Amino acid sequence: MASVTMADLHGDRKRLRKEAIIHRLLFAAALFSVLVSALIVFSLIRETWTFVSQVEWSTVWSEGWFPRRSQYDIKTLIVGSLLVTIIGMALAVPTGLAAAIYLSEYAKPKARKILKPMLETIAAVPSVVIGFFVLTFIAPDVLQRLREGTPQQTLFAAGLGVGILLIPLVASVAEDAFRSVPDSLREASYGLGAKKVTTVMRVVVPAALSGVVAALIIAISRALGETMVVFIAAGKSGGALFETDPFQPGLTMTAGMASIAAGTDQVVGAALTFQSLFFVGMVLFLSTFGLNMLADRIVLKYRQRY
Repeated sequence: MASVTMADLHGDRKRLRKEAIIHRLLFAAALFSVLVSALIVFSLIRETWTFVSQVEWSTVWSEGWFPRRSQYDIKTLIVGSLLVTIIGMALAVPTGLAAAIYLSEYAKPKARKILKPMLETIAAVPSVVIGFFVLTFIAPDVLQRLREGTPQQTLFAAGLGVGILLIPLVASVAEDAFRSVPDSLREASYGLGAKKVTTVMRVVVPAALSGVVAALIIAISRALGETMVVFIAAGKSGGALFETDPFQPGLTMTAGMASIAAGTDQVVGAALTFQSLFFVGMVLFLSTFGLNMLADRIVLKYRQRY
């Protein structure tokens, strides 16, 4: 019987070389992604610092967002973003959660195989298409009939378009959370005589609470970061006065950045027009970063392991 040497335990040299090459390639890909992210954050911080160190701060809290006229009222963009987000979440949360509960708890396997891909198809629709759908159908045929004199392009219309985009996101993440709840909990509830709806609302939903909260936080971040729907449907470009009425045109943070930076030759005007885009981007970055941190804390606090 031949003895086994240390060389035999090391394995085939060709295989080891291939694994080493793959390891280096994967490490380089990970390092590249981290490097790109760091450079993006660095450029964001650098231009933001230029803005905050040179701007006249009275113009950052004024009557409107007109960066080419040295009016950088950030609350105009923040309030517009919050209005669109609230309206979008008001549409997406009940619709998405209801769809997720039905797919997870009530739909038969055949129905689920058909309905879930159809629901996820909405997520594949380009946001620019949703924007034109809102502009040509929802605004004239729904909003203007509900309230006479409403402009065709409003923050409310943009919010409904964002809500349509969020429905499949909320439904998909929440449905995965519901399906991850063990069947033993459902069976125990049925064994105690609980009805289907009682089991769903008092057992399944609380058990999947961390996943549902994560879905909502992700949806809020997506709503804050949506650009094309708001750019098309909200009705303002270049600048906007401070507005709290959702049935009026307005600007969000992303739409404000897109309207000013629509072509590199368009970022002209006051000296800090270009840097103001990075300032808004930093506010948006900190907002979404804070939401993600909040989501992580909530998930860790309420997560249940089975």
